[in-house]
Amino acid sequence: MLIIPMVIVAQQIADTAYHPPLPHPEYAPGLGSVVFIDEAHHNFHTKEGRFKPFANLLARDGYRVQSYKDPFKTKELEKGKILVISNALHESNVSRWIVPNPSAFTKEEIIELEQWVSNGGSLFLIADHMPLSGAAKDLAAAFGFEFTNGFALDSNSKGNTYFNLNEKTLVESQLTHGRDSTESIHQVATFTGQAFKIPGDATPVLIFDKNYVNFLPDTAWVFHDQTAKYNVAGWSQGAFKKHGQGKLVVFGEAAMFTAQLAGPNKKQIGMNSPDAPENHQLLLNIIHWLDGRLE
Repeated sequence: MLIIPMVIVAQQIADTAYHPPLPHPEYAPGLGSVVFIDEAHHNFHTKEGRFKPFANLLARDGYRVQSYKDPFKTKELEKGKILVISNALHESNVSRWIVPNPSAFTKEEIIELEQWVSNGGSLFLIADHMPLSGAAKDLAAAFGFEFTNGFALDSNSKGNTYFNLNEKTLVESQLTHGRDSTESIHQVATFTGQAFKIPGDATPVLIFDKNYVNFLPDTAWVFHDQTAKYNVAGWSQGAFKKHGQGKLVVFGEAAMFTAQLAGPNKKQIGMNSPDAPENHQLLLNIIHWLDGRLE
């Protein structure tokens, strides 16, 4: 049995000292598109909380980053260009990371959001391992993605997951090329998340190799001999697609897009990790694609 105490999760704090190089901002300060960060669905990551390094990086790139604290309504969504949803939760799971894991979003919200994207909106959906993947499962399904509410773990080793071009686990695309050759991505790291299936019209970014197994525990971080599991070779942890007139990027791990200090030793997890020097550039490339700046 492997148990990683939830207290470690609770001790994750934003590394506000993290400021990676940004030699060529996309916009002058405060003149970029509006990027909403959802905070209306008991989100584990918020603009001034664990996703502050995410928000800070985009603000340095000229974007106007704002909290979104209302139910999804087209009239409100249209005030922004990009909506980021990171690790939403149903109210019943905020302090109880056990099954069942109901949807964080109402059916009406999912319909509104799908229509907003179809009409030209840009959505960046991030949903981590169980129970966070379960909370976003219905929303992902509205766009053709299949979440399974599990943990994608390397069967051969513990630690971070590395996706790179050499092993073809990182797939070349607009998101890895960036605006020019100085922004190309060769390897990124993730820090435990979910694996999901993508629809036929989506392009994968991160693909699991044969070593990865999907564990489906009843309680987050608790695994034993009876825990259901199966191999997820070829499944994704990141993908993107156009949806109607809009765009959608889906990732199954959130820490890779922020900078956190975890536990009493303040271990660096995310973009600030020495293992993830290119993660911040992937984030910028994603936002630039959602903003139409790579086309």
